[in-house]
Amino acid sequence: MPPVNNPTLRQRRLGAELRKLRERSGLTVTQAAALLGVNQGRVSMIETGRSSLSADRVRSLASAYDCSDGAMVDALAAMTGRRTRGWWEEYREHLPAALVDLAELEHHAAGLRVALALHIPALLQTTDHARALFRAVVPPMRQYEIEHRLTHRMKRQGILHREEPLAYAAIIHESALRMRFGGPDVRCGQLKHLLDMSELPHVTVQVIPFEAEYYPSTGQSFDYVEGPVPQLDTVQLDTHHGGCGFLDGEAQLSKYRDVLDHMESCALGAAKSRDFIQSLIRDI
Repeated sequence: MPPVNNPTLRQRRLGAELRKLRERSGLTVTQAAALLGVNQGRVSMIETGRSSLSADRVRSLASAYDCSDGAMVDALAAMTGRRTRGWWEEYREHLPAALVDLAELEHHAAGLRVALALHIPALLQTTDHARALFRAVVPPMRQYEIEHRLTHRMKRQGILHREEPLAYAAIIHESALRMRFGGPDVRCGQLKHLLDMSELPHVTVQVIPFEAEYYPSTGQSFDYVEGPVPQLDTVQLDTHHGGCGFLDGEAQLSKYRDVLDHMESCALGAAKSRDFIQSLIRDI
C-alpha cells in the first residue's frame, strides 16, 4: 500500500502500539525487519502511522512480537485500513488537525468521561452557548472561523444521538454552570438543555458544588476517551477553542482515571445534580 503522508491520530496510535509491542518483545527495529522480511524503513513507517496495514498484517506483527492478548490484537486489527472518510474530514482544511482528530477519536470511542471546571462540556452545549463562547475568544475569531468551529462542535454531538449512542459521563463544577456567556436567556437555555440531556439513559451528569469538601483536579479540563480495550484509552486535554493535547501513556491514563474516580466520589449524585441545575434555572 502507498505511504500515508499525513496520518491521523488513529493511524499514529496504531503505529505507536505496534512499536510498544515490538519493544516489549525485546526486538530492535533491525531485528524486527529481518524477522518480518522487510527493510528497516518499512518498520519505521509502520510505527509512525505512515504505512497502511491490513488486519492480517497486524495479526502477523502481533504474533511475531509474541503478543498473546487476543482482545488487544483484535482491537488493533480493527484500526487498520485507509483513513476513514467520516464527516470530520471536510473540516481538515478549515480547523486545526487536532480538532479533526478529536472528532474521529470520539466516533470510535467505547465510552467517554469528561471533567470540566469553567465550561459546559462541548458535547452538551447548545448552539447559542457555543457561539457565545467562540465570540469571547481572544484574539477574536473571524465570523467564518466561528461558523466552522460551531458546525464541527454540533456534528460531534451526533455520537450521543446515534442508534447505538456513546456512554457519556460528565462531571461539571458549579463555576461552569454559573458562567453567563450570551446573557440570561442563553444561560437558561443551556441549563435546560443540560437537564434534558441528563435524562437520557446513556448520559450521566454530576455536579461538584462550591460547598463540596474538596475538589480533586489536575487543574485542567479533560476528556477520558475509552477505547475497545483499556490499553487503547486516550486522555484529551481540552482547550475548547483550538488545538488539543492527547495522552496515552500507561502512567498518564492511570493518573486521570484516579482523578475521575475521586471527582465522582465528591460530586453530587445524578438525581441531586439535576435538582441542583433546576435550582439554578429558577434563580435566573
